[in-house]
Formats: sequence, C-alpha cells, structure tokens
Amino acid sequence: MIGILFVCHGNICRSPMAESVFAQIIEERGWKGRVCVASAAAHTDEIGNIPHRGTREKLLKEGVPLVPHRARLMTRADGDKYDLLIGMDEWNVRDMRAIVGEQNSGKVCTLLSFAGSSRSIADPWYTHNFDETYRDVLEGCTALADYLAARYKI
Repeated sequence: MIGILFVCHGNICRSPMAESVFAQIIEERGWKGRVCVASAAAHTDEIGNIPHRGTREKLLKEGVPLVPHRARLMTRADGDKYDLLIGMDEWNVRDMRAIVGEQNSGKVCTLLSFAGSSRSIADPWYTHNFDETYRDVLEGCTALADYLAARYKI
C-alpha cells in the first residue's frame, strides 16, 4: 500500500482539505486498499481541533466529503510509515525534514511540485480565501494522482 501524509502548520485548513480531496480521488479511481492518505501538523497550535470552518464549508460546497479528523502532530515515526510526506509550503517542508530526520527527508516535498510548480498552497488562515486554497489543493492532488498512476502503475 502506498501511504501519503499531507502536512501543514496546524492541520486544520490545508492538510485536512488535501486529505479529503485525495480520499475522494482514491475512491473515484478505485484505489481503495492500494493508497492510503492522512494528514498532520508541523506545530502544536491546533492539536485536537477539528478542521477550520472555512475548510469544512468549502469542501461541502464542492461536494467533497470531509474525512473524519482531529488535528494531530507529525511524528518521526511518520517518516517510516508513509511513502510520501507532502507539505503545503516550504516552511512546512523545513519543519517536516527536522521532524523525520535525515533518514526520511528524501520523502518530503511540496504538493504543487507534482504540478511542476514551486508555488505554495495558499494559506487561508492568512488569506481567508478558501476558494483559492481549494483550487491549489485540487491542482496538486490531481497531479499527485497522475504521478502515482504513472510511477506505481495503479
């Protein structure tokens, strides 16, 4: 099974949105049992909290089921457990590499890198624009799915 972990600062906006979008892609592509997805935080600010109201509302509007979720902190063990550790921006990537250590730092990347972009996923905590964040997440998740299909022949 291919394991994917999405990570953002607090695990209440971007990473649970990406987890939910990608869970829907897994379902649509018939990959259940072949790909698993989760999300986590790089910092402790929101641990235990449910996804941000803006994330919940945007996913509902788009018809994307919200994966049952409470914010949790990424751990060093996640580096061994998951095949891809995907941050929403370069700050997340820096924090993630520190968490998982050198041994698993090669698994760390940004979501939009799969779409050939060095842009960050827009952070709605600051922008308050969940539409922009959703567009970025959808672009990255679609490109990630295409990458997995080609790389793993699923």
